[in-house]
Amino acid sequence: MDDTNARLHEAAERLALTLSQGGMQRTTARVMTALLFSQEDNMTAPDLCEALQISSGAVSGAVKQLIPTGMIERVPAPGSRRDHYRFREHAWATLMGKENAMLAIMGDAATEGIQAAGPDSTAGRRLGEMQDFYAFMQREMAALIDKWREQYGAGPSPS
Repeated sequence: MDDTNARLHEAAERLALTLSQGGMQRTTARVMTALLFSQEDNMTAPDLCEALQISSGAVSGAVKQLIPTGMIERVPAPGSRRDHYRFREHAWATLMGKENAMLAIMGDAATEGIQAAGPDSTAGRRLGEMQDFYAFMQREMAALIDKWREQYGAGPSPS
């Protein structure tokens, strides 16, 4: 491994450790960061196994978790019978867009609680603050993602 690849590998492993400390499964974080920091356009499962010194089952499990998040994607590789994966273009905006859906769910939960407890109850006041916070975050997040897409030519939000 040359110096550049060694440095990339070390940086990927540091980020994977940070992500796992934040709650992501360690192997999933390692697969994601391997694809993010790779100098290759895409990697196969055996490539990931070799680079990370993990089993094919571990790669398979990580891929199954990462594809639905929009962070990585399976890509066609003409002439190859193996699945190829890559870090998805505009993955960060896609991920934050999905976070916006979670913000809406949290706001809805607060609304439901307020309706049950009443807005002037102790729980209702706490839930009102929660509702205001998540409504604010949802509005601002959507606007920020749109602004980023416009500024960086990332195209419209995926439907």
